Amino acid sequence: MAESPERILSVSELNGHLKAVVEATFPPLWVAGEISDLAKPRSGHMYFTLKDEDSQIRGVIWRSTAARIPFDLTDGQAVLCYGGLEVYSPRGTYQIVVRKVQPQGVGALQLAFDQLRTKLQTEGLFAAERKRDLPVFPARIAVITSPTGAAIADFLQAASARYRGTEIFIVPAQVQGVGATPSILAALDAVDTMSDPPDAVVLTRGGGSLEDLWCFNDEAVVRRVADFPLPIVSAIGHEIDVTLCDLVADVRALTPTDAATKVLPDAQALAGAIAGWRDRLSQRMLSQIREHRLRLDGLAKHSVLKSPMEFLHHRSRILDELDSRGRVAMERRLQAAERRVATAASSLHALSPLAVLGRGYSLTYGPDGNPLTDATSVQPGDVIRTRLSDGHVKSTVQSIDDAK
Repeated sequence: MAESPERILSVSELNGHLKAVVEATFPPLWVAGEISDLAKPRSGHMYFTLKDEDSQIRGVIWRSTAARIPFDLTDGQAVLCYGGLEVYSPRGTYQIVVRKVQPQGVGALQLAFDQLRTKLQTEGLFAAERKRDLPVFPARIAVITSPTGAAIADFLQAASARYRGTEIFIVPAQVQGVGATPSILAALDAVDTMSDPPDAVVLTRGGGSLEDLWCFNDEAVVRRVADFPLPIVSAIGHEIDVTLCDLVADVRALTPTDAATKVLPDAQALAGAIAGWRDRLSQRMLSQIREHRLRLDGLAKHSVLKSPMEFLHHRSRILDELDSRGRVAMERRLQAAERRVATAASSLHALSPLAVLGRGYSLTYGPDGNPLTDATSVQPGDVIRTRLSDGHVKSTVQSIDDAK
């Protein structure tokens, strides 16, 4: 016969005892495993399973903790999770409430850097065709940096040995630590809203660890640099330091000193170039002077310039000959014309009615003024007019005789 229970526990009571024992026995600890079944609901919390070859445990990352993780969690990722064990009484299961997450084999910041770099590269933000050329002779340059850091001192020292015709003004910004990201964004906004904007912008600071330079890997800062309307030179850290701002900027400088050499022309090189241009111009001018002098010497030996009146006399003789030939031609043309006119006049005279009248003929006009061709066209008493070779005769018709 089974023993009668001395005390009976409900499921809730049992899970409550387990919860008290587990959570009191196990302090916060690090657990290594691989993430699977990762869920990211709209609440901002993260739920997943942490497993190895033989076992698994559920895990949760509350929203406040998830917002501080600098990289993205993905399925299959090997991580180190730090947190405390918690028994979830309603289901009788236990889980680890994660407070910190680190990728195995690589630092969290480095992983975040690599993930964001891949994302931005996929979007084309590092493409060479997006890069803009710096102005050759900038009139104004804005330098965003800490006004008390070594970077600005190095930049100004290098700039003093370069081109002196550029106005350089410093836009203060916090370049490290908490608050650096909004400070850099505010400095960029201040430059962008200037009524008299600069020709180029230099974003710079000295070297440091990945953590020190992390504000220049912040996605908001990187995208603002990529979309900035003015050419930007990024000079973050030392030669070995590479930030995402360096990759999206129009020009990357290895150091603040290198930034000055890239954004400002070299005064000594300009002086040398000007001297070279001056020498080439002088040589060109001397060559042209010699060339023109030779041409003048050649012209001086020309017969036209040696005896200018001879040329005029020669031309005068030609004009006289042309005048004589013209006169002869005109006289010949006039004589031919006169002959043609005389011939035409003779022909017209032969055909003229007046010539006929000169031979004793006359022309009689009736009262209506028309020539008389029929005797019956007048009556006795009509006045008629007769045209002779040397005048007119008026007559009165006495009678009309029939020619028959």
